[in-house]
Amino acid sequence: MATPAPHGVPEGRGTAAVPPDLAELLRAQLEEVADEVEEEVRRQVPEYARPADGTYRENLRAGVVQALTLFVDHIADPRGRGDAIAATYYELGRGEALEGRSLDALQSALRVGGLHAWRLMGRTAEQLGLDSAVVTALGELAFRTVHEVAEAAAAGYSEARAHNTDELERRRRRLLDLLLGEGPVAPAAVQDMAHGARWSVPRQVAVVTLAATPDQREEEWPLAAAGALVDMESRPPRMLIPDPDGSGRFGGRAFSLALRGRPAAIGPTVPLAEAAQSLRWATRALGLMGRGILPRQGVVRCADHLSTLLLHSDEPMLDQLRGRALAPLDTVSEGQRERLAETLLAWLLSGSNVPDVAARLHVHPQTVRYRLRQLEKVFGDALHDPGARLDLILALTTAQKSEEFLNSRPQHRSRSSE
Repeated sequence: MATPAPHGVPEGRGTAAVPPDLAELLRAQLEEVADEVEEEVRRQVPEYARPADGTYRENLRAGVVQALTLFVDHIADPRGRGDAIAATYYELGRGEALEGRSLDALQSALRVGGLHAWRLMGRTAEQLGLDSAVVTALGELAFRTVHEVAEAAAAGYSEARAHNTDELERRRRRLLDLLLGEGPVAPAAVQDMAHGARWSVPRQVAVVTLAATPDQREEEWPLAAAGALVDMESRPPRMLIPDPDGSGRFGGRAFSLALRGRPAAIGPTVPLAEAAQSLRWATRALGLMGRGILPRQGVVRCADHLSTLLLHSDEPMLDQLRGRALAPLDTVSEGQRERLAETLLAWLLSGSNVPDVAARLHVHPQTVRYRLRQLEKVFGDALHDPGARLDLILALTTAQKSEEFLNSRPQHRSRSSE
């Protein structure tokens, strides 16, 4: 590993003034100084103050000894590079990342340890009667040493964290595929994969499907950091939200803002084992959004449109219902058909109240009565049969929401009679 070159670290005349023979004197004190530095680090840095197991204690001790060795080596050869020692700190940084810890503790240990080591070794220099220029040069070398090992640790940490993040994303993607796949899912398998993906297993979930756009990538979604399992490469893109009804992270305006205006459908909240069902409903809702049957923009929650989703869950059957229930309208002209269908639905939904129908359609009540007489001729007794009335409501409602029907509807206008 190539050690990063220090930036802003003095290497001028002050460094050259350190007597090389001082290196051997300080090297003889290295173990004693390492003991005191290790104790000081454990005392001041809480993460290192815990009861140390064998490996943890060995790593701390090795780090202290290696840094002190690098400092002494710089005295012996100010222009030398401690690649082997810096490699140790590179691995220490990697270890912190792989254990899921912050680099802050290691950096704090370097600052505390470096300052304490300088105090101890500077005291030796003073006892030897070295002049102030040499003491200053020692300080510069101490700063250079801390800088080098800190950069090496940061480089190792960054490399491991990038690799760890990629691996974590792959594990979460596999977990999402398992949860949304067909067939039963063994709880033990979910627990095992969730542990490897560092994902807390929730009691309930909801699946979100997103309108596909090529300009947004998975890493841009803050919801993944909040605990959602995200797959932006699937078609449609999807995410699984944990406990959607029990946390403000995924509700209301905050959720819409996190989607950055992207149209989305949220499936019903279900137990984790039934996540595939939530996906099916969310996918169906997204398809209906694309056709204009459900709102095209914003976030559509399946729980708010259950009847529409139910009616469109079997499109061929719905076509059969519409064809049979609305067949009598085929006997009138196209212009009449739209007006009569509009009036019939308003009449059925208003409890057969003519004034309410007139107000809803912005026409005169007499116009409504005229159209109702036409409907009586067309539909006959079916208008008073409960079962037939239900079929008509379902057929007319879904026809009204269909894009083809909406595009062919005439504009509302006030009319006194027809």
